[in-house]
Amino acid sequence: MQPFKVYVLGCGSAKPTPRHLASSQVVEIRGKLFLVDCAEGTQMQLRRARLGFAKIGTVFISHLHGDHCFGLMGLINSFGLLDRTAPLHIFAPAMGEEIFHQLMDMFCPHPGYEVTYHPVDTTRQKVIYNDRSLTVETIPLEHRMPCCGFLFREKQTMPHINREMIDFYHIPTSQINNIKAGADWTTEMGEVIPNQRLVLPADPVRTYAYCSDTKYMPQLFQVVKGVDLLYHESTYGDDKLDNAEKYYHSTARQAATVACSAQVKLLMLGHYSARYTDETVLLRQAKEVFPNTILSDEGLVVEI
Repeated sequence: MQPFKVYVLGCGSAKPTPRHLASSQVVEIRGKLFLVDCAEGTQMQLRRARLGFAKIGTVFISHLHGDHCFGLMGLINSFGLLDRTAPLHIFAPAMGEEIFHQLMDMFCPHPGYEVTYHPVDTTRQKVIYNDRSLTVETIPLEHRMPCCGFLFREKQTMPHINREMIDFYHIPTSQINNIKAGADWTTEMGEVIPNQRLVLPADPVRTYAYCSDTKYMPQLFQVVKGVDLLYHESTYGDDKLDNAEKYYHSTARQAATVACSAQVKLLMLGHYSARYTDETVLLRQAKEVFPNTILSDEGLVVEI
């Protein structure tokens, strides 16, 4: 099974602290790296995680609050200093397209490679990225400005060859791809061997949902139902429910409620308010609702 990993580069909120940097993650799938949000410090975190800059071809920005995008221009500039030639695709809210081009003209007028800004409608659930390995779909969220999450969905792979049956029927190697694609096999005696006897089930499709800044959305579970890993912001604990409502954020318990309703396999909390010097209180509150919950932390790698 090909790698499908989530690297946490930063999991704090708007105020960086000595313990946490602001939001940034890398999703690795089948040898490709996708950057999700790009706060200050992302470049250094990429180096600490030993993730190759050249493998990042796509950046997804959930919204245009600084703790999710202030590192982007620096990263684009560094790519140029590293003599990058591969194109870079940025998917971000449509409201930021004009100012992005102004910033490019000011700070990176000649990056040396192609940079394309793909404006995203954060109000619609839509596939915005599609390649041979996966699709990425927007998850409309409710924050103080246009914001969306991202659903990474691996594409179904072909079934595995049942080597014992292939050898038993002396099927030539040249026919392997046809059998993976669903073909039966006819022996020299004219016997038709059905495809299901020649293959083993394909690997299950894996999914990751990244739910950035949002107030509690009771209906959100319908979009992330059954995902393998759900990252849901949990800025506050029960003690600051009023702040969560005021600033359009969620509590850890609310994040766990979404995970429970969606029947996800694993919930990862993050985007902690700087007021918490020990996030285990958030973990405890979430686990009261959804036991299979973990805390994100800089340097954490979750394999799906």
